[in-house]
Amino acid sequence: MVIRWLPAIALASLLMAQGTLSNRRAPGFSLPDVEMRQHDLADYRGRIVLLDIMRTQCPHCQTLSRTLERVKQRYGDKVAVLSIVNPPDNVNMVRAYIRENKITTPILFDCGQVAASYMKVTPQNPTVNVPHLFVIDADGWIRHDYAYTPQNKAIFEGRGLFAILDQLLAETPAPAGKK
Repeated sequence: MVIRWLPAIALASLLMAQGTLSNRRAPGFSLPDVEMRQHDLADYRGRIVLLDIMRTQCPHCQTLSRTLERVKQRYGDKVAVLSIVNPPDNVNMVRAYIRENKITTPILFDCGQVAASYMKVTPQNPTVNVPHLFVIDADGWIRHDYAYTPQNKAIFEGRGLFAILDQLLAETPAPAGKK
C-alpha cells in the first residue's frame, strides 16, 4: 500500500524543491542559434517549453543536455527544448558541444540579458548559476525552476522531470483539431 503512494510522494518532494523564480510570466526573447536562425519564445506558445541556461564547459549541464535529448525523444513536439549560453561560450564552442554530445535541440546565444531576466539578476543578486532549468507551461508561465542541487538531481537526470512533464501534459488541453 505504501509503495503505491511512493511516486506521488517523490513528485511532491520534487515540486517543493523547485526554486523561487517560478509562478510568473516567462520573459519574452528572440535569440539566434548556431545557424543564426532566430527563436522567439512566442513561437512556442501552446507547448510546454523547457528552457535550460547552461555553459558548454559545465559537467552538470552535459548531464542535463542528455536528459533533454531523452525528453525530445519521449515527448516529441509536445515539449520544446531550448538551451541558452552566454559569453564566454561562442559559436565554435557550441558547435563542438553539439557534435560531442549529439545535441538535436537548439542552443541559443544570449549576451546575458535573457539569463538575467529569468534569474532575476540585480546588483544585490548578481549571480547566474548553471545549469538552471525553467519549465514554462503552454500559456507562457514559469511553472517550475530548478538549479542543480543534490535535492534536484532526479530532475537533471530525467526521472523527476518526466513526472513533472507528464503532470503538465495531463493539465494541458490538446490544440483544436488535435488529440
